[in-house]
Amino acid sequence: MKLRDLIFVSVVLAGGLALARGALRPPASTPPREPEKKTGQADLRPIVAEINAVFERRWAEQGARPAPPAAELAVLRRLSLALTGSIPSLEEIRQFEARPAAGRIESRLDELLRDRRTADYLAERFARALVGTEDGPFVKFRRWRFTTWLSDAILENRPYETVVRDLVAGQGLWTDHPATNFVSVTISEETELPDPERLAARVSRAFLGVRLDCAQCHDHPFQPWKQADFRGLAAFFGNVHSNLRGVRDGETTYHPLDRKTKQAVTVEPRVPFHPELLPGAGSLREQLAGWIVNPGNPNLARATVNRVWALLFGRPLVDPVDDLPASGELPPMLLLLAGDFSSHGYDLQRLIRIIAATEVFRLESADTTTAESDGPNDENWAAFPLTRLRPEQVAGAVFQAASLATLDPQSPWFVRLAFYTGRNNFVRRYGDTGEDEFAVRGGTIPQRLLLMNGELVREKTKDNLFNASRRIAELAPDDRKAIEVAYLTVLTRRPTSEELSHFESRLAGTKDQERKDRLTDLFWTLLNTTEFSWNH
Repeated sequence: MKLRDLIFVSVVLAGGLALARGALRPPASTPPREPEKKTGQADLRPIVAEINAVFERRWAEQGARPAPPAAELAVLRRLSLALTGSIPSLEEIRQFEARPAAGRIESRLDELLRDRRTADYLAERFARALVGTEDGPFVKFRRWRFTTWLSDAILENRPYETVVRDLVAGQGLWTDHPATNFVSVTISEETELPDPERLAARVSRAFLGVRLDCAQCHDHPFQPWKQADFRGLAAFFGNVHSNLRGVRDGETTYHPLDRKTKQAVTVEPRVPFHPELLPGAGSLREQLAGWIVNPGNPNLARATVNRVWALLFGRPLVDPVDDLPASGELPPMLLLLAGDFSSHGYDLQRLIRIIAATEVFRLESADTTTAESDGPNDENWAAFPLTRLRPEQVAGAVFQAASLATLDPQSPWFVRLAFYTGRNNFVRRYGDTGEDEFAVRGGTIPQRLLLMNGELVREKTKDNLFNASRRIAELAPDDRKAIEVAYLTVLTRRPTSEELSHFESRLAGTKDQERKDRLTDLFWTLLNTTEFSWNH
């Protein structure tokens, strides 16, 4: 009987491990990097200085007084949330503060860009724009394979133009050639063919930064896009087939229905602007990919800059993130960044480094509005904008706050499995932001109740041998140090003198179980502060 039970448990455990393969990916060492592609800090100074100067002129014109520089730990928290989807661990904070003060933010950023957590998190964020958040067609779509491939590309810092070419023009099985999941996710169950119109919409929003799909049924009411522009873009995918060999190019053409006659019409491929940049050789999709990544076509660089800026700040330079105006002025800082991005080989890591080095990224989030200014400084970038954490960031921060050690690919498998399943369960209940993840949303009562009374917070704050509150209660030499460590672990800062005095009075004279209970209460309180749930 015992042997049978043991076999059953083993089978169940093996199944759980298979389902959580994304969480249990073997720890990755630093990938091989081409020396000539490594970006030195000195190389960034001219472009960073230009961007800072643009912001300073803007503040002067608007009468805005910029906020003072943020504390280094606040910048560390911003970087961690933006790149890994979680807060820094106490272990990482200690390592950070042990370094020489000069250049330690840049040094930490270098580490994060070599970290598998960063690659995985950014891959998931980009995947939302590329393939959406739905499961896709059964059998013919592998989201996990797609995000793993994208994560590897980000970790290795492959030029983004190469990634885009693979996505748009790739052929083969979605299992063997994961980039083809960009196409296979649109396969219709009725026709067994990829959907040209859905692919055109993805291309226009993700790579061109325009909502060309708004002209799918009629000419765009506010932009110069015509229905013919959208259909011409869709026609590049009109000959794509799906069979046992995967995604392939065939001989068919795109035959949408005429809006008035309801009869099928033949549409020839055409691009909505810069037709002179369209290559004359290759398959239709190869021609489209070549047009998208052509340096003379500025939209790929602009759209990517706007999205990466939004990932780091929680808000894009141009809102909505995928709707750049076809006419009119674009923010000069976006144009500067886009020009640098395209002229340096579409280097995503360089782009992230530049944005993180700007003055505006390192300002406090405090509003310093003056009577002469046009509005709050987080609207004109004279202060770091306050934004709510995304659901997966909240979950990641709760898990990390409950552990003094860093939760990363080197963590034990059972820790990674618990994190993977617990985070997904929390996000499902908290409410996923979906594809439109930069839209401004207010918090809800159910979300607040989930943090106050939900299972995750309860499990991560209770008196448990592995929880941070218990370990701090047992290891901290005195109450003052225990409070300081709790604040660093949860809020990535030290308590103010007033906060320290208040909680010292609450811990004074307590010992053993009572002291553990008080520290558990402190952790629960800090996790439920507004400060914890916002990026600032």
